Amino acid sequence: MSGVEAPGKDAARRAFERAARTFDGHAALHREVGRRLADHLDAMRIDPARIVDLGCGTGGSFDALRGRYPHAQVVGIDFAGPMLERARARSSWWQRVRGTAPRLACADAEALPLAGACAQLVFSNLALHWCRPEPFFAEGARVLEVGGLLLFATLGPDTLMELRESLGGARGAPHVHPFLDMHDLGDALVHAGFADPVMEMERVTLEYPSLDALARELKAVGARNTLPGRAREFMGRGAWPEARRRYEKHRRGDVLPATCEVVYGHAWKAAPRRLADGRQVIGFRPRP
Repeated sequence: MSGVEAPGKDAARRAFERAARTFDGHAALHREVGRRLADHLDAMRIDPARIVDLGCGTGGSFDALRGRYPHAQVVGIDFAGPMLERARARSSWWQRVRGTAPRLACADAEALPLAGACAQLVFSNLALHWCRPEPFFAEGARVLEVGGLLLFATLGPDTLMELRESLGGARGAPHVHPFLDMHDLGDALVHAGFADPVMEMERVTLEYPSLDALARELKAVGARNTLPGRAREFMGRGAWPEARRRYEKHRRGDVLPATCEVVYGHAWKAAPRRLADGRQVIGFRPRP
């Protein structure tokens, strides 16, 4: 579908396991994008009995989902166990006793431990770019009922463009994770069996006093380059001071900007056109 290399899943999992303790204290972007993503549900006419939160992390979207759909069962999926421990702690003991706490499962979004057609809403905030889009969407389609909704936010190609430019002179493989264009994602949705995909994009600019502060925050939320071909050593001697110098040309007064291209998408699970054995499904309308 695209020349963008897929991230290394094991390396990404380890990064998020290490970041579980510090994630919530540095996840301003995740919280804001999650809030805006949940606001998209205001225009959707759905009343889901079960919601799957793919890449739920520490459970930052649980309250928004349960607030909109108080009778729905929320199922949180994440591939980092320590993140799920933080998510579990968001529920009170009374919710756990009553069985109203979100159910959690440590699993890969590309291979969900869920039955087919078991959910009416799949929600995913800033997790897709750690996965291959084709199996991610295919699993989303598999667990949704026909007519169910997939709603997600991910990062687009211009994310961290200032950092990418500043590190451009460093030796070795790219040091910044690449991101897919929203048009490629729309095509992948249709290929996975979704209808009427809607894609939109906005830019969110974060501000930091220094490049070092940006690097510390990326580490704190687990946002590391996990490409299989990444350089094992971050940079050669002197490259980081040079990156600092190059980044300074973007300075706006007391702050350095970090651009994030946020892509929002949603689509509805379409009725299958072919059966599992390959036979085509053809609908007939009765004569008037």
